[in-house]
Amino acid sequence: MDRVRLGIISALAVNEELSFVVLRELLGVTDGNLSVHARKLEDAGYVVIQKQFEGRKPKSNYRLTVIGRKAFEQYLDEMEQMIREVRGG
Repeated sequence: MDRVRLGIISALAVNEELSFVVLRELLGVTDGNLSVHARKLEDAGYVVIQKQFEGRKPKSNYRLTVIGRKAFEQYLDEMEQMIREVRGG
């Protein structure tokens, strides 16, 4: 899994909702980079992007979907299994 996409999903797994600005700062990526990766996750059904305006400024909020949470948990299970195999346990 791509580092940025994994970062988005990980951040959303422990936060009910995060704004674009907070996600960008947490991950240390550019606006364009975050937008592209978030769109891919949205297209896959893993993330919901809610766009609104506060005053005249656009604001995007991100949430992990049930499908996204299940996929993340499966990914973690696979990584844990791989770690156990590498450690011989």
